[in-house]
Amino acid sequence: MKKVLVWVAAIISGASLLVSCALPYRSGQFDSNGERIYFTAESSSGQPITYSGGVTTMMLRRTTCVSCHGPEGTGGRVNMMMWSFNTPDITWDKLTQEKDHEEETGEDEHEEHPPYTEETLKRAITKGIDPAGEPLDEEMPHWQMSEADLSDLVAFIKTLD
Repeated sequence: MKKVLVWVAAIISGASLLVSCALPYRSGQFDSNGERIYFTAESSSGQPITYSGGVTTMMLRRTTCVSCHGPEGTGGRVNMMMWSFNTPDITWDKLTQEKDHEEETGEDEHEEHPPYTEETLKRAITKGIDPAGEPLDEEMPHWQMSEADLSDLVAFIKTLD
């Protein structure tokens, strides 16, 4: 009986760990649909949000914006399994600075580009294209969502600072 209880406790602990890994930053209530999309890749409308390319599902955790850009949108070094890469700061002030943008990834391949606007940010999210018309890094997924959900996501990104 004692061995059975130990096994049950181990299984429950393992399941709890898997669930906590699946929602690493936030769960529960969100202040907006855009915030929900950023943290969970799920819309409050029930409309599907999917992606192609980029970072794929890691273990049991679905990729979300926060998975790579962090809860504050400041980006940084991301380590997933045996894959490591840098993600940019996507706070609105940083995205829309008037000075030329050069992605701060430590790699020479990035070109400078003009500041983002709402429309060029939407294009980056859905097509993986920067404001100069150049492709973003291969790690960036191309998200598919309704226009309303995309507008909500951009509105939330504008609150990141």
